[in-house]
Amino acid sequence: MDSMLDEVKVVCKQMDCGYPLHRYSSSSGLRGQAVKCSGNESTLGECLVSSEAERCSYVGVACSDFVRLVGGENACSGRLEVKSNQSWASVCEADFDWQDAEVVCRELLCPDLSDLQGGLYGEGEGQTWDKEFQCKGNESLLLDCSTAAREKKNCTHGNDVGLNCSTTLLGLLQGGSRCAGKVVLHHLGGATIAGTDWDINEATVVCRQLDCGSAVSATRDSYFGRGSGLVTQMSFSCRGSESELRRCPYSYAGFGSFSHDGDDAGVVCSDLLVQPDISLNVSTEGVSRGYPGPELLWGHSFTITCSTQPQYPGGSFLLTLPGINRTQTQPAVNHSAAFLFPAADDSHQGNYSCVYKNDVFSHNFSSESELLSLTVTASPLPAVIIRLVIVLLTTTAMFLLCKSRARSVGVNRELDSVVWRGCPCIPGGRAAGRERGEQPRGQEEEDEQEASL
Repeated sequence: MDSMLDEVKVVCKQMDCGYPLHRYSSSSGLRGQAVKCSGNESTLGECLVSSEAERCSYVGVACSDFVRLVGGENACSGRLEVKSNQSWASVCEADFDWQDAEVVCRELLCPDLSDLQGGLYGEGEGQTWDKEFQCKGNESLLLDCSTAAREKKNCTHGNDVGLNCSTTLLGLLQGGSRCAGKVVLHHLGGATIAGTDWDINEATVVCRQLDCGSAVSATRDSYFGRGSGLVTQMSFSCRGSESELRRCPYSYAGFGSFSHDGDDAGVVCSDLLVQPDISLNVSTEGVSRGYPGPELLWGHSFTITCSTQPQYPGGSFLLTLPGINRTQTQPAVNHSAAFLFPAADDSHQGNYSCVYKNDVFSHNFSSESELLSLTVTASPLPAVIIRLVIVLLTTTAMFLLCKSRARSVGVNRELDSVVWRGCPCIPGGRAAGRERGEQPRGQEEEDEQEASL
């Protein structure tokens, strides 16, 4: 849990108000001592208190005193438990549907439900909830839903409801990328944030939360155009180290259809550009499948194409080649560029990558593709032809050997007789003759020659 919620956790625990959601603050102009909790304390009195006076703010906390998710990977996932008779009870899958789960996610500020399953996060202990929820799906709290007597009485902890809710409470619009644009809050109907006190600390948290790298700039003043719809008058005071925007202290002055006169908060993050693609184009007779990548045949032409999604116009592609500091650059035309190589040789063997560069929002951005590994082979003959040549050469060599042996003994008979005597591996040779019970011709003459020696 983020350190900003540690104090909230202790307050909710001390007040027996259930699960900590968030905290908000507004400036008071007073000075006092700051409280620092680890989150494991039972009361605020057990937390550390600073020795020096600091400028203070009025602080409020939000707790959920009826519903919580336990045993999950984060605050928006886990086994569902509800408060019943001052203790927590698990909920049976048979008594809970998708609309009920959507309300739970909304109550916990995790608005988008992605998974609902019995036993998803193990079995609970103790009692199970003895009613069936009948939510319409538009309620803000699970307590606002109607309930009815449970129809199925034999529910076990093996069917305890588990939920996965989205942790993404916000998104970016009108920036041409998921990593640039106006900040909108999904759980508040897509409302934008008034950018009066918006700065780089808040932008840093937003970029981190959206997995978009680091913050390049915090925007205001209609940077991404005039907005429409709802606006929330929230003033955040992030330190820049928080994992999510909802972990930052904030003051709240209103929510509704306020004016969008040039003050919607926005961000530009470093991972603005999507990853480009790299591909190889070559005739089918000039390439074969190899490991770890395609295998080009010596002397054949090939083309490497770099491309990217149509986010922003213009830009250029830089193709890195095997070797030290070898590159080629071409402008991006229709979001792609083709690099032609007339004849493949040893110098073209190695790893290639495409780097897309573009100047967007007065900043330089780049994004690199995955590696394309190429191998160049010197032989233009396919492997099948090479094997056939080897078989033919071997057969010819055996034939010449047989003929030579026939001449060495001075026997001038038909070729099948020579093959029979000297080449047992060829049909009609010595081995085949013995199977037929025949005595090879010329055997007596050979025996007489050996005896005379």
